[in-house]
Amino acid sequence: MIRLFVALRPPPAIRRSLLDIMEGVPSARWQDDEQLHVTLRFIGEFERPVAEDVAVALGQMVAPVPSVSLAGVGRFETRGRTDTLWAGVSPHAALTALHRKVDQACIRAGLEPERRAYLPHITVARLARSAGVGFAVDGWLADHAALSSAPFPLPHLVLYQSRLGRDGATYEPVARWALDTGGGT
Repeated sequence: MIRLFVALRPPPAIRRSLLDIMEGVPSARWQDDEQLHVTLRFIGEFERPVAEDVAVALGQMVAPVPSVSLAGVGRFETRGRTDTLWAGVSPHAALTALHRKVDQACIRAGLEPERRAYLPHITVARLARSAGVGFAVDGWLADHAALSSAPFPLPHLVLYQSRLGRDGATYEPVARWALDTGGGT
């Protein structure tokens, strides 16, 4: 079984600016440079033939290069407990349109449609269930609420394999496609 997701990789300068804010929450498992991405669709675990069908469908997609900026920070909670810290990206329209195209490609490859609401973001930390760091999280969110950047392009669609381990997930690019720059090649 192969565990896959589709994402966009921010440029090095943006990743460095995100790495610079990764401190101040005890027990946070901060992402490293290789883990920073904007997920378009989590695919899940499938046998190799399905993964190959997904790669073919994604490779046939035509979509413009989205341009976004960092826009604040936030958290995801499960049962009232913060489990993820993230950096926002904006505007959402181009990423949402690309998310829909990726979802349609996955459906053409035989997968079920994505059922979760889509919120573009870059995960910067994961928190263990037992972390108990509410005050530190609130402080981190307040300290970085004004996070922003100049606009930056996300020119490549990347299919990643995710491997779960004791120390978290590792991501390996499996395939990469250039999005349409409008230059007509």
